[in-house]
Amino acid sequence: MENKELLKDTAEKMGVVLTEDMLEKFMVYKDMLLEWNEKINLTAITDEKEIMIKHFADCVSIGKHVKFKDGEKVIDVGTGAGFPGVPVKIAFPNIKITLLDSLNKRINFLNELSSSLGLKDVECVHSRAEDGGQNLLYREQFDCCISRAVANLAVLSEYCLPFVKLGGYFISLKGPDAAEEIEGAQAAVKKLGGKIEETVKIEIPNSDITHSLVMIKKIAKTPKQYPRKAGTATKKPIK
Repeated sequence: MENKELLKDTAEKMGVVLTEDMLEKFMVYKDMLLEWNEKINLTAITDEKEIMIKHFADCVSIGKHVKFKDGEKVIDVGTGAGFPGVPVKIAFPNIKITLLDSLNKRINFLNELSSSLGLKDVECVHSRAEDGGQNLLYREQFDCCISRAVANLAVLSEYCLPFVKLGGYFISLKGPDAAEEIEGAQAAVKKLGGKIEETVKIEIPNSDITHSLVMIKKIAKTPKQYPRKAGTATKKPIK
């Protein structure tokens, strides 16, 4: 299968319909990702078909279980090369997305990418999650926070839950064996105002990839002291 057909077929099997215009945007994204990757470290995955599956399809798989509403405010924390935020924005163009990353080079890439793809309602923010979560422009301003970052869920919850408004969701993409990590994050999630509602296992078609979607609902305001200053969450996770 060609790249475009592979992505279309994989997404459709998960119930996510990608139009021809969306597929074209993904092809431009792939080209820019590979071009910029030669200058700055964006991805270790450089095989085009693997990009279709492991980056693009993996990210839009969120749409299998999350029904984004028009105008919904979404933030992607630790977005890196735009994952999962940009694929989600391409597949669900009516959301408003904020892409947050601590490295300015990556923000430059994301600004160029958004412009080349003609994406509207995209804000790229150069900030550490700990600073962004204490900034009143962003704190408890979002209906949904998504993250594919590699940090442990207890640490990630401290980075992400402060951005989510009451009644909103933090959705974390994790590997297939996340049960122990989820159990270990229960106390942190509760202290930060969240409640783990469910964990959904997702199999990516046309591959042997399985991952977990951890759905955390914001049921109480995050105490003012969280997120703590940079580096603290990793060194002293909430127990």
